[in-house]
Amino acid sequence: MEALRPLHRTLLRDRAYESIRDAIVAGEIEPGAVVRDADLAERLGLSRAPVREAFARLVDEGLLESKPQSYTRVTPVVAADVRDAAAVVGAMHELATRVAVPRLRPADLNAMRAANERFDTAVRAGDVDGALRADDELHDVLVRVSGNRAAAATVARYTPLIRRLERRRFGEGGSCRSAGLHERLIEACADGDAEAAVRVTADIWRTLADLADPD
Repeated sequence: MEALRPLHRTLLRDRAYESIRDAIVAGEIEPGAVVRDADLAERLGLSRAPVREAFARLVDEGLLESKPQSYTRVTPVVAADVRDAAAVVGAMHELATRVAVPRLRPADLNAMRAANERFDTAVRAGDVDGALRADDELHDVLVRVSGNRAAAATVARYTPLIRRLERRRFGEGGSCRSAGLHERLIEACADGDAEAAVRVTADIWRTLADLADPD
């Protein structure tokens, strides 16, 4: 058996980033909470260096804020920031959809249908994590097929800001985005109608932007 290789530092940094990001999005580390690299490094079983690198990335992405020599803490959920993020992410999904639709294969459409079934099941069960995961899986098909790495990177960067508000709204008894909209999107994709698919995509992300509107 080939010997295990040491984990590359980049992988350690990514592991720290993903773990901390997911904890923030899930609300396990609440808005306003002060985070310390030593504490999180111990919890993650890592050295402080990759955690500090993850902190820098999360500050850049708006999930953490830092005052040198003072604190690093989780940012509050700000409605204006969520609306801005939803506008940018929605535009990237529209771009990806327009490019992807003519390239979709039956296996891609089946993957979207299966993701929507998981989404609908999770919504009915009140499984927020499952619903958001299935939603990502459905839309990621279009992003992947589009082959636009810039769009994919932008979506990955700004979606967590939106997810934090989605989770809060769902926890307060708010409604999840509709499986019916997903069905319309899949139908347009199956028909090869890129413009219709883009319009449905815009409707989906407009609904998310509306989550940030004051009650």
